[in-house]
Amino acid sequence: MIHRLPEEKIQISAEQAQAQSEALFNSIGDGAITTDEFGKITRINPVGLKILGYAEKDLIGEWFPKKIIALNERDESINLIDRPITRAFLTGQPVSEKMHYRKKNGDILPVSISISPILFGGKPIGAIEVFRDITIEEEIDRMKSEFISLASHQLRTPLSAIKTYSHMLVDGYMGETTTAQKKSLRTIIAATNRMNELISTLLNITRIESGTIAVSPKNIHLYRACDEVIKELNLAANEKSISLTLKKKGAATTTVKTDNLIIKEVITNLVSNAIKYTSEDGHIEVSVQGKTNDVVFSVRDNGWGIPKESHSQVFTKFFRAQNTVKRETTGTGLGLYLVQGLLERLGGKIWFESEEGVGTIFYVSLPRNSPTLRSIK
Repeated sequence: MIHRLPEEKIQISAEQAQAQSEALFNSIGDGAITTDEFGKITRINPVGLKILGYAEKDLIGEWFPKKIIALNERDESINLIDRPITRAFLTGQPVSEKMHYRKKNGDILPVSISISPILFGGKPIGAIEVFRDITIEEEIDRMKSEFISLASHQLRTPLSAIKTYSHMLVDGYMGETTTAQKKSLRTIIAATNRMNELISTLLNITRIESGTIAVSPKNIHLYRACDEVIKELNLAANEKSISLTLKKKGAATTTVKTDNLIIKEVITNLVSNAIKYTSEDGHIEVSVQGKTNDVVFSVRDNGWGIPKESHSQVFTKFFRAQNTVKRETTGTGLGLYLVQGLLERLGGKIWFESEEGVGTIFYVSLPRNSPTLRSIK
């Protein structure tokens, strides 16, 4: 009897801990699911059942990837290897993502999920996923995108008139203008150009975020595309006495199947950024190299560089490094966010190296034939 008391206390403590765990799990305000090491569902809380429309008996013991159907933004089934639960098990790291789930009644539901492996001895013995319905958030985003699109289109008409008449005044079609007047008119033209660029950026970001950007793939020579962009931007570089050069590395061709207009916008954005954030008498080199499965181009400058503490924020919306804000007042912080979004549509990748006061290199890799490249309308 004396020896059994500690055992009884241990058992009671274990039962209390289990009860506390169950109460905590069931009180989570979002949907929550746990699985064993094989991916079979062991628990789901009441909120999760309500969101998905299932009864508990429908899910317990079922294989998570098979029972909970995950879809991408085009409502296509996500491959098992790309499912967050698979990646969490393989990497031993938490995974957060937005996707669509199919409810029991067949309805498609946008969700934000976060899944973490449960580790014991360094090995996964299960996983816990927390997910929430983001239907309202997506509707707000859709309304925001529609507003931006409408406002942008409405702004373009008066801007076009301002630019046209300013050019006519500068060129003397409406009478002679003084040197001072011409200078003011050119300032107006430059301002309308910047506004048009901002409108184009906002429209493209809206299309990317809503999944409606049109992609028209065809075979292009990436070296030639870079050359055309550089010729267009040479004047801007010359105004700052910046040398802008293009180099081809290796003998392999630089042909890729991609969207010509989109990739030119990517190149233009990266080279324009390099010009903007490089001091006078600087140097910018664009290089292109064909490889077996992809083509890589880079934009290297000896400009201001990006502080190390800001590296993780470079591709976020509205990011501008502090060392650039102090020296360059113009800029929206949307360019690199846009570039990354465009490249994702093309199946490409972007990364960079940078040191403050030394310069920056942006690398872009494009697959020669991307299986994910498609027209989205």
